[in-house]
Amino acid sequence: MEGQVMNLQLPYFGAALGMGLAVIGGGLGIGRLAAAALDGIARQPQAVGPIGTNMIIGAALIEGATLIAVILCFMIVLMK
Repeated sequence: MEGQVMNLQLPYFGAALGMGLAVIGGGLGIGRLAAAALDGIARQPQAVGPIGTNMIIGAALIEGATLIAVILCFMIVLMK
């Protein structure tokens, strides 16, 4: 009986783990992106505009990929 209960809860655990990893990965990616952009701006202050624009586009793409991963993990919970 205990093995059956554990087997039913594994998809929920996997989905929660996937959501957590997606959010952590997205946060680390955006942090590294911001650090690299600030480093580039410190080296060439006249390039603030293009670097800032590219940083915003990159952050939006990372955030979109993170959101899709979280939604897919949430759908796994709802489908089970």
